[in-house]
Amino acid sequence: MPGPLSPYQAKAAPNMIRSYLFNGYRRLGGELIFWLLPFGAGYGIYSWAKAYDHAHNSKAGHMAAAGENH
Repeated sequence: MPGPLSPYQAKAAPNMIRSYLFNGYRRLGGELIFWLLPFGAGYGIYSWAKAYDHAHNSKAGHMAAAGENH
């Protein structure tokens, strides 16, 4: 049978949640720009394409493209 545990083995992850709240917040804050920039660019392109598609596939868009006035 092995001997008693050392204090380092008994506490493999002391204060793990408290450490994550402070250090994890700092680490995630540093990564935030790498998530927000692509998301913002993608959403901007998506909303522009949706408005562009709606304008060109409407009755007014078809008449403007054909040069007709009904």
